[in-house]
Amino acid sequence: MKLSFIGLGVMGYPMAGHLQNAAHDVCVYNRTAEKAEKWAAEYGGRFAETPEKAASGSDIVFVCVGNDDDVRSVIFGEAGALAGMKSGSILVDHTTTSAVLAREIGTACESKNIHFLDAPVSGGQAGAENGALTIMIGGDEKTYDKIEPVLNCYAKKTKLLGPIGSGQLAKMVNQICIAGVVQGLSEALNFAIKTGLNADDVVDVISKGAAQSWQMENRSATMIRNEFDFGFALDWMIKDLGFAIAEAEKNNIPLPVTKLVEGYYREIQNNGGGRWDTSALITLLNKN
Repeated sequence: MKLSFIGLGVMGYPMAGHLQNAAHDVCVYNRTAEKAEKWAAEYGGRFAETPEKAASGSDIVFVCVGNDDDVRSVIFGEAGALAGMKSGSILVDHTTTSAVLAREIGTACESKNIHFLDAPVSGGQAGAENGALTIMIGGDEKTYDKIEPVLNCYAKKTKLLGPIGSGQLAKMVNQICIAGVVQGLSEALNFAIKTGLNADDVVDVISKGAAQSWQMENRSATMIRNEFDFGFALDWMIKDLGFAIAEAEKNNIPLPVTKLVEGYYREIQNNGGGRWDTSALITLLNKN
């Protein structure tokens, strides 16, 4: 298929590569042109100077950028993707955004006879590189059925969860879960260390029981050693939790723990740790 991929960050770069490696004809766009040129040289695909040119003639256009403003820029801008997309094509937004923006894009696409899916991802940089992402999707079933085989180029699990906006709401659920788990793991590891236990040995035992989690399996060792210069930046987690908190307040849904953890993340961010991995929550506990 003729595909476009807009946004070549730590997630988008390998995701677009998986599509090209699956024998699709991929044209990419990135705000920093040098990265698009590098991608094209590495994977043998094409690159364009604007989102409009990248999207021109494509069957499916994928977007994976930073925040709501970035999405609006590459989709709605003067040389945005919608300006180049053909009638009947599909736009897939992998960015984690507000559900409000997802519905806004859906309305704009409908007016141009373009199909839209909001499809935020989970699994981080490693998941993108290994083709093992989880994708939460909002949209109609017919469109989802068309693109599911393409998404499987970089996903281990995809699921349609309801109408447009449902993917973003599900991603909020995902981030709420992560926030609580990482805070609990931070407190547990700090407790183990401060009481004189060998934290690695403790994790080795409890990770085989009910306390096991992805965060424990993938982050406990680095948390114990105060290593955070990798992974999903807490700057982005603050953005994501902000969407969840705003949506919860709009619907009168209590999120007491999530709000507490979001405040802890802001404290780390204010002290210069915004680019640290989300597991840096433990630094607020082990500094004494």
